[in-house]
Amino acid sequence: MTKLGRLYSQLDGVHLPDNLPYSQVSSWELRFLYLLGRRHLTGRGRLVELGSGGGGSTYALALGLRHSPLFDERTGRLHAYDFFHVGKGTFATEKFFTSGAKPQDGNSFLDDFRARLEPFLPFLEIHAGDIWQTSDPADLSPIEFLHIDIAKTPRVFRCVTERFLTRLGPGSVVLHQDFAGPRLPWLHHSTGALLPYIEIAGPPIRSTLAFEVTRPIPEDVLRRIAEDDHTLDEKLALITAVQEQIDRDHTGGIPFRSVLELAKAYAAHHAGEHRRAWSLAKPLLSDEYLARTRADHFEQLRRAYEAERAATPRVSAVTRLRRLVGKR
Repeated sequence: MTKLGRLYSQLDGVHLPDNLPYSQVSSWELRFLYLLGRRHLTGRGRLVELGSGGGGSTYALALGLRHSPLFDERTGRLHAYDFFHVGKGTFATEKFFTSGAKPQDGNSFLDDFRARLEPFLPFLEIHAGDIWQTSDPADLSPIEFLHIDIAKTPRVFRCVTERFLTRLGPGSVVLHQDFAGPRLPWLHHSTGALLPYIEIAGPPIRSTLAFEVTRPIPEDVLRRIAEDDHTLDEKLALITAVQEQIDRDHTGGIPFRSVLELAKAYAAHHAGEHRRAWSLAKPLLSDEYLARTRADHFEQLRRAYEAERAATPRVSAVTRLRRLVGKR
């Protein structure tokens, strides 16, 4: 069992405050974050949360750090990155505002976030805005912990790879919070590319996959991830490699092998191969979990396939016959 894996047995014993800030992650994931802060992390390397949202996950982690005998609040720092406002392209919800709705005079919930995290502000550094602007390309300081809940687009994931994954080393802990999201296949095939250099902690904690870096990650591996330099067939093979290591989440509720199979369809979709995407997705319509929770995903892939099919010139039967005769 991995060091991180030992935390699973302690999840049931964690009791977080009832007034925790609103979060889009499950109580299981919040408990795991608390345990990481209390039992595992030291703060000797950078502790980074990408996508802090309303502050629930930040609060759980910071509370664990406060209760930890390993973390020194005078020198350790937790870095929180987010747009901290709602609007197109931010993937934020108005529930991140204290009132539960966006005020008329602005769309930023940064002040709400600061107020909720007030107990931890002495060791919390907040980076508000576009991550390409708020992260420093010259910062090469080692990262001990990286929570990724921001990589909703290839553009953002490239920044995550170039400016954060490159700073991981043996012992670094990574959480992919959106691992149950088939529409984000770059999370899945990049993890497949990293498998020789990491150890997965155990079953995903609901939507979160946790792993620890065990070997230095070669620069070329990270470059290919950042530049999206894998063919579609390579991406599908990398996702298959991940499927061989994980099945259901630790509660038994999310069938990850099926989820990752749908992620393969989205890898083809993003590559513009909509016929192949639908051929990968269509057999999954019989999967009870996916049919119940991802109906909109299937509809998106089906529409793209039908649009491609409608745009493809049809070859008449006479033309096909002529071609066959011509080959003789």
